[in-house]
Formats: sequence, structure tokens, C-alpha cells
Amino acid sequence: MKLSPFKSLAVALLLLPALPATLQAQPKSSWRSATAAELQSALPARAQVEKERIETEMRTASGIINSQGKIIAGVVLITAGYSADGKYSHYFLVQAPITIGSVALPAGNYVIGWQRSEDTLIVKFYDAATGEERGTAAAHRLPSGSRVESFRIWPPSDRSFIQIGRFALSYTPGA
Repeated sequence: MKLSPFKSLAVALLLLPALPATLQAQPKSSWRSATAAELQSALPARAQVEKERIETEMRTASGIINSQGKIIAGVVLITAGYSADGKYSHYFLVQAPITIGSVALPAGNYVIGWQRSEDTLIVKFYDAATGEERGTAAAHRLPSGSRVESFRIWPPSDRSFIQIGRFALSYTPGA
């Protein structure tokens, strides 16, 4: 019995959901590196950190942006002469939730500080407005030969880590 083209299409559409998930297209990461212009428009020239407005070093800015225009970005703070000197080193803007190590950060403004130990950086995240600590994660040394970056957020499709100097923190961005 030969099926009409309409009935053949109807049968094919009914069987489509039964295909194994591995045969169906895998969604690509919707995150990509943010452009210099996107970083410039999202990050402040002077970041509000507790009661001070601390200048940022825009040439160190790095971030990722998703298909909805939500950005996760950071930039080095110029803290010399401020009370934050030594406690904070980076301003961190989160417009979509992110988990760094075991630290889950909702959308908001944060500052990052770190202390170096033998082969790790102990990285602390603080609320930028209040200075309240939000969590701690360990950044591990990258293999020798890796490029040193003052701050870089790699897109999840490339490496899924945030790099500070020779150290990296793994992360998972939210939607």
C-alpha cells in the first residue's frame, strides 16, 4: 500500500519525537566573548565599592554576553589610595546568574579580592555596595606556557573559566 505524500509527512512527524536524543541537534552555547564596545557600555569608569567610587582600568576589561544581551564582565580596580586597597582587586558585573566554583552569584554588582597560597589563589567575592562576603573559591594554577592575563572570562564554548594572572576558576553561567 502506497501512502500519499501528506500521510507520509504525518507519519514522519509522529515518529520524530521517538528519535534518540543523541541524533537530535545539540544546542550551542548562547554565550560569546563581549566586544570592547559592549564592555565599555556595561562597565563603569568608576565603580561604586561600598562608600567609594573607584576608578577601573578599562583596558583589562573582559566578559561574555548571551543572546539576550545579558553580560557577565569584570575589570581591574585601581585601588591605590582607597580604603579598599588590598581587599578588592576587580569589579565584577553579573547580569545573569553564574556559579563560580561552589559560589552561586545572582545578578548584581560584586568585587573580587584574592590571596595567594602555594599553588592556588583563594578568591573572595563581595557585594560591591555593602562589602558583605558572598563566598570563596579556589583558583588553580594553569599549566606552564599559558598566557598570563590580568583578568579574562573565557566563553563556555572555549574553556569555561575565569583567569586571574596564571590562575583559573571554573564557572557555569545561568540562562
